[in-house]
Amino acid sequence: MAKCAINGGSPVRTDPFPRWPVYDEKEREALLKVLDSGVWGTLGPEVLKFNEKFAAYQGSKYGIAVTNGTVTLEILLRALEIGPGDEVIVPPYTFNATVSSVLMVGATPVFADIESDTYNIDPASAEKAITKNTKAVIVVHVGGRACDMDAFAATAAKHGLYILEDAAHATGSEWKGTRVGAIGTAGSFSFQASKNLTAGEGGIITTNDETLYDKCFSIHHCGRDIKSGIWYDHPNIGTNARMSEWQAAILNIQMERLDSQLETRMANAAYLDERLAEIPCMGIMRQDPRANRIAYHLYLFKFFKEHCKNLSKEKFIEAVKAEGIPAAPGYARLYKQGMLATREAKRILGAGVSYENTYLENAEKASEQEGMWLLHNVLLGTRKDMDDIADAFIKIYENADELVG
Repeated sequence: MAKCAINGGSPVRTDPFPRWPVYDEKEREALLKVLDSGVWGTLGPEVLKFNEKFAAYQGSKYGIAVTNGTVTLEILLRALEIGPGDEVIVPPYTFNATVSSVLMVGATPVFADIESDTYNIDPASAEKAITKNTKAVIVVHVGGRACDMDAFAATAAKHGLYILEDAAHATGSEWKGTRVGAIGTAGSFSFQASKNLTAGEGGIITTNDETLYDKCFSIHHCGRDIKSGIWYDHPNIGTNARMSEWQAAILNIQMERLDSQLETRMANAAYLDERLAEIPCMGIMRQDPRANRIAYHLYLFKFFKEHCKNLSKEKFIEAVKAEGIPAAPGYARLYKQGMLATREAKRILGAGVSYENTYLENAEKASEQEGMWLLHNVLLGTRKDMDDIADAFIKIYENADELVG
């Protein structure tokens, strides 16, 4: 008789994990307050409050709330005057926006490999990718685990580069006691529907650099000068990327739950690490004590098929899902994305740039063979929920013969 649920056996669990997003009457009241105020956009009181509140939470002097997380990167690159002929070093194991934002300003993405035990961009690989045209490195705190910001600070100082922190996964995360987004040149955050702090869409730029703040604020506010306040004066080329009052009202309430949710995720992740470390076909991420607070937007882990009857990653995930565990295969390699071979990309990159033969060993392994994750809402569950996850993995490991072939 089959034991695996995918073959007709009883699943480990049928109950759902905690829903996302989490909300209550406070969000409803906040939205009604905006509705009745008649001020629905254009730098209203909720947005201005959120700018200050979030910047203070992350330890930055300045915050600029915008329409989404993708736009934060585009605005930052524009404000730093990065464009055609410039190169920006990026990781391949991240969401598309980290790379598309570079193309959107006419610059060239240059890929560096990731660390095999964190899936964050590898400082040594990034340093090797630097040329005379390099202007910036975008570091992505994947899953909420901070990159090695000591190493990147040294790289920035040595080569005169900007370090942009893509912290879309990392609201509340820290490196040596300092919140991410306040360490490099600037930080980029996302409040898209799946994020740990969400309004469905939204983003924010954080920085301690007043000049950069002024330029970013101008770009997101149609090119207006923040200091003059003159409405029909546009000294900079800008766009309308202002956050609405609806988004900010939701976020101001959502922030009240942020720390308690983060603590729950960290506790459950630590326990899950213990359980998974006992399973021969599973691997956990390296714990660097300098990354002392992890938001865990994603709980990243590895699958080793050589210790599971050579079961494919795809089949393992399919079997685990049948047991009631929503595991996902992780990111695809960005340098293999179709967008980089489009006519538009070729016009931006020029004839001499091609990613066709790009091969980065750790990114290949993570994307194609080993990398998996659980979304953060799973970590808001109980200790029993974490045991169900581990028990499901053990069940597939012990009954892999049912699934091979």
